[in-house]
Amino acid sequence: MTHFVEAPNIACDIGIVHLGLGAFHRAHQAVYLARYLARSGDTAWGLCSANLRSSVGLVDGLRAAGHRYHVAEFTDSDSVTLREIGVMQETLFTGRDGAGQQGRDLEALLTRLASSRVRIVTLTVTEKGYFLSPTSGELRVDDPMIEADIASPGTPQTAPGILVEALARRRDAGLAPFTVLSCDNMPDNGRRTRNAVVQLAALRDSELADWIGNRVAFPCSMVDRIVPAMTDADFARLGELGIDDPNAVVCEAFSQWVIEDDFPLGRPAWEAEGVEMVDEVAPFETMKLRMLNGSHSLLAYLGAIDGIETVFEAVSRPEFRALLRRYMLQEAAPTLRMPEGVDLERYADELLARFANDSLRHRLAQIAMDGSQKLPQRWLHGALARLQDGHEVPCTALGLAAWIRYTSGVSLDGRRHEVSDPLSARFAALHERHGGDPEALVMAFLALDDIIPPSLATHDGFARAVIDSYRALSRDGLAGFLPLLEMA
Repeated sequence: MTHFVEAPNIACDIGIVHLGLGAFHRAHQAVYLARYLARSGDTAWGLCSANLRSSVGLVDGLRAAGHRYHVAEFTDSDSVTLREIGVMQETLFTGRDGAGQQGRDLEALLTRLASSRVRIVTLTVTEKGYFLSPTSGELRVDDPMIEADIASPGTPQTAPGILVEALARRRDAGLAPFTVLSCDNMPDNGRRTRNAVVQLAALRDSELADWIGNRVAFPCSMVDRIVPAMTDADFARLGELGIDDPNAVVCEAFSQWVIEDDFPLGRPAWEAEGVEMVDEVAPFETMKLRMLNGSHSLLAYLGAIDGIETVFEAVSRPEFRALLRRYMLQEAAPTLRMPEGVDLERYADELLARFANDSLRHRLAQIAMDGSQKLPQRWLHGALARLQDGHEVPCTALGLAAWIRYTSGVSLDGRRHEVSDPLSARFAALHERHGGDPEALVMAFLALDDIIPPSLATHDGFARAVIDSYRALSRDGLAGFLPLLEMA
């Protein structure tokens, strides 16, 4: 069954600027805003979306299409809602174009951000886009892109740099600051965004840093929707449904957005579209990171080193489903402190059902990207809390062993794969140095204190569990993790 929802043709003022024009933004935040516009007719919250690093083609393609595109929301392979999204008013590109020119639309973006009509800036730039240490939360001032923003603050390359320059312009013009709403999968994403922006501003102007710290709202949020990267098969499937749109996105029907309600200049009435406006996001955010995202990472690294391509393929195997359920209920759920009425066992079962959606081809390689930035919040902080309470974390130890093997760039049967991670060169050097000694290799990875919390790395029982899991995977393949399930 196919249901089509056409976008009304409504011209809007641009009240929200989004940094990070990827598939998730187009299938999540933009959809909520488009539904709100269609229901309310409120024209104050049109959207400008900017790509900062890559895909000038997407920006130009959306411009050519009048900034309209389609989202296909699949309940299963037989039921889909096709939405035309028309809330975008402008798309910009500030990365390097095909000719190698940096910042084609940078000034246009900064001018837009300095407009009094812009009251909210949202972000989906991934964890690495904030340039924060995964363990300390401090700004990585030695990163070349941050160094460039420090040297040339008026032509920033990074999301924090763009926010600092835009806020400086607003302060100098006597305008109130916009609200900054991170929509990335990071714990305390609002506070971490504040840290990045304030620390970068302090390197430029201490008074500006104080102004930002005292005046700018950085609410936290939690976002949830499975949005796989598009494939030729997805475009072909949409073509069969009558949709010829190179900018289309495929996703699951489920969607969730939880936001701390702190918007001094106002906001859309998102709650009318099902957004949960709350005083504190942290419990929901941690629940999603550890249970959903943590499970995804387990599938990604164990599946990838065995040549499994998608979440659906992996979760269709009983041993993977059993491993995920054990991880969620025995290692992740006990570390959570949820409001009354939240049933974590039911949540785990709902996640497994979502993973088994046969209409999505969510590639494990997409989930496996940037593990060095993701694993502390998905696995490691929770594992440390569980160990400190006197419990073992064999699923997490197994996952970390699989990640270490994955970073070698070679699967269990010898096939090569790309390791897409900011620290991939460091990983390759460790494998070259210690590849013949599993114990030395694992201990070298555990010593990466910008990824692994030192108190976790020095926990003898955990280190031994990772070493044993690495040996079992190397010796027996995925059959090496089956004894874990028998311990449940």
